[in-house]
Amino acid sequence: MTKTVEAIYENGVLRLPGPLPLPEKSHVTVTIESPDDSERDAWLKVSEDKLARAWGDSDDVFNELLKK
Repeated sequence: MTKTVEAIYENGVLRLPGPLPLPEKSHVTVTIESPDDSERDAWLKVSEDKLARAWGDSDDVFNELLKK
């Protein structure tokens, strides 16, 4: 099951808005996505630059995607 829920980080603990439909002691994987994710933005910029160099300016499809 995949479920996305918002949580609040407070005093070193993630606090969920309510209980989840999981059995007690379930092991889960938590992915943290912060609204101010400067590291993610930096990786996206590097990726865009590398793709632009690899594909070149002559690729019409790539150039159209950049406009969106």
